[in-house]
Amino acid sequence: MKRWMLGLLWLVSAAAPAQQWLPPHDVVHDAIELQPDVAAARARLDAAQARARALAAGPHEFQLEGARLRRNVDEPGLHQRYVETELILSRTFRLPGKAALDRRIGDIGVRAAELRLDDARHQAARRLLGDWMDWLRAAERQRTAEIQLHLLETERAGLARQVALGAAARKDLDLLEVESAQARARALATQAAVRSAREALHSDFPGLPIPEVAPAVDPPLALPETPQVWIDRIIARSHEIGALQADAEQADARAARARAERIADPTLGLRRLDERGGVEQVTGLVLSFPLGGRQRSANAQAESANAAALHGDAEAMRRDITREAVVTVNAAVTLAEQWRAQQAALTASTAALQRIRRGWELGEVAVAEWLLVQRQHAQLVSTEADARAEAELARLRVLVDSHELWHDE
Repeated sequence: MKRWMLGLLWLVSAAAPAQQWLPPHDVVHDAIELQPDVAAARARLDAAQARARALAAGPHEFQLEGARLRRNVDEPGLHQRYVETELILSRTFRLPGKAALDRRIGDIGVRAAELRLDDARHQAARRLLGDWMDWLRAAERQRTAEIQLHLLETERAGLARQVALGAAARKDLDLLEVESAQARARALATQAAVRSAREALHSDFPGLPIPEVAPAVDPPLALPETPQVWIDRIIARSHEIGALQADAEQADARAARARAERIADPTLGLRRLDERGGVEQVTGLVLSFPLGGRQRSANAQAESANAAALHGDAEAMRRDITREAVVTVNAAVTLAEQWRAQQAALTASTAALQRIRRGWELGEVAVAEWLLVQRQHAQLVSTEADARAEAELARLRVLVDSHELWHDE
């Protein structure tokens, strides 16, 4: 095997050329906005804004009531028929403080819907990152397998010429042909994996332009700042926590509104009567005031209990997000260390493979031993590529969860 081939096998996995291998932000933004769950969250925000306007306007409207009556007067010497009308124009008015609570309920509902829209975008960004990295990881494996196949095919052709000249044993060629056939099978399997990953990416994000050739994954970068800073940042910027906290605040406002509703809103009306065909006219004010009962008190107690439950849900979500943030950040640190170890192992394997190859050329090493080392080296190349992709995925997951990447807020 020529030295430049060994170098190429190393470069494919360990020193990928620096390039922008993630899709641009504006492209990601457009793809995320087309996601069905994002569109649904956007529609729910529209609904929350409409509900807020309705709450600000209030539940009460003017009401017009009318009646047309016919009166017959039959007395000795008098027989009269009259048409009489009655009109009542009334409206119920919210007592002081209720309108402010209604506006607060609506405003908090809008804020909760906005947070859930941001969370839908965040979840879509996480899916996109996972699908994109699956595709890049499959492409890395395909490149490694194809280079390995090319190296073995080159060696097999050279050895076949030596066998034809009587300078090499047939059994060595047989072993190399077996190894080449296995490498060809691995290359075909990786091609199928790349097609599958690409189709999954296109299916999940049909609006995302996908390059014809997958770029190589750069060596993972270290996260700036301490792990605790990133953990705190993920928790502080969590939309899930914020949405549940907003729900709890809205429930508090609903409970206050239900307590205020124990004193019902009065209804004020203007009443107009035309009696005896308009001979007698009556104009007056009508005031009705419902008397609250046990139902209103029970509703207030139910809203208070619901608010307490939602506060508990928000705290539980904070605990879950905290645990997930710790796991995510620690994984980024740990997987970066594992990649560095795999990189060191691959460097040592490359040097060992060159020595074994030289020994085979000099007749000091059997072809079976060289093939074993070659196979182990190819496995290390794949392992390093996987470790590099996993470490970079873990780092990018921290950036996505902390809203430092692919976030428009």
